Amino acid sequence: MTKKIGLMGCGQVATYGHIPAILDAEGLELHAVYDPSEENLKKVAEKFGISRSYSSLDDFFGSGIEAVTITSPAPFHRDNVLDCAKYGFPVLCEKPLAMTRSEGEGMVEAMSSRGLSFYCGFCYRFSPVALKIRELVTENAIGSVKSLRLIYNWHLHGKYEIDPSGTRILQKRREGRMEEGGPMVDCGTHQIELAHFWTGSPVVRSVAHGAWVDDYEAPDHMWLHLDHASGAHSVVEISYSYSHTSLNQRSDFVYELIGSGGIIHYERDAKVFFLENEQGRTDLDWSHEKAFEGMYEEWAKALHSGHSELLTTASEGVRVADLAREATDAAIRDRLPVA
Repeated sequence: MTKKIGLMGCGQVATYGHIPAILDAEGLELHAVYDPSEENLKKVAEKFGISRSYSSLDDFFGSGIEAVTITSPAPFHRDNVLDCAKYGFPVLCEKPLAMTRSEGEGMVEAMSSRGLSFYCGFCYRFSPVALKIRELVTENAIGSVKSLRLIYNWHLHGKYEIDPSGTRILQKRREGRMEEGGPMVDCGTHQIELAHFWTGSPVVRSVAHGAWVDDYEAPDHMWLHLDHASGAHSVVEISYSYSHTSLNQRSDFVYELIGSGGIIHYERDAKVFFLENEQGRTDLDWSHEKAFEGMYEEWAKALHSGHSELLTTASEGVRVADLAREATDAAIRDRLPVA
């Protein structure tokens, strides 16, 4: 039986990732969309042929939907989730789940008190690459995992854009993400979450460092070191300033797991994915790091069964967001003055 999905937040992440995946997912129907911006609603309705689009919460929640996916900007997640709890709908919410730990815990409590399922949308873990790495780690293909390097250095579509008048201005998408907290609290949460997904071991200690290429409060290039209870160590490196002013922009996206019996290595841009152990090198099937389709296929199953072993729980989403936010705050606090 198909579940009727309502979507809150008709911005870029909805249009390039979530909406196409919902439309393609077996067992889901995109029944209605909500956004306070009539302009956003019109664009999405026209692009995807959606007949039910609302700027009124009462109309949206009363449209016949059965569950809600939240794809609004991070500062709006709390209000959106609390509205879903009030009206009684299960939720899948984009990362980062919340702006603060107390905010996230309040969201989890509101949903739990109503007996509603609540997941955080980490689409990276549903990539065939991420699932294959988890399988190989579980099978001890490289022995005991001791070190993980997760690197995502990119330009976030550049520092500048041209406005309708032809004037070069700061690129709004990048500027917005920097003002919300920077790369670690945005895309860096994916890498933090994957480190836990692959090791199955909680983080017991973390140390963060930042570099400021541009003049925002948050660093636009960061390193986060994570010690796991298992004894494994993860390092996350992420940048929103990597070639951001270059004529030829490039990115660097790498997963590397080092174990007592070998390594697993993935490079997105070079399209390389292999296992190297005492039996030699095994080349593996390469794929992109994101899989919105896989995430929504799993959510469809969870909405019907009431359970999922693959979706990230909201409580875990809160812990991940909190780690990223604490790391960024620590980097800001410990920033050395420029001589």
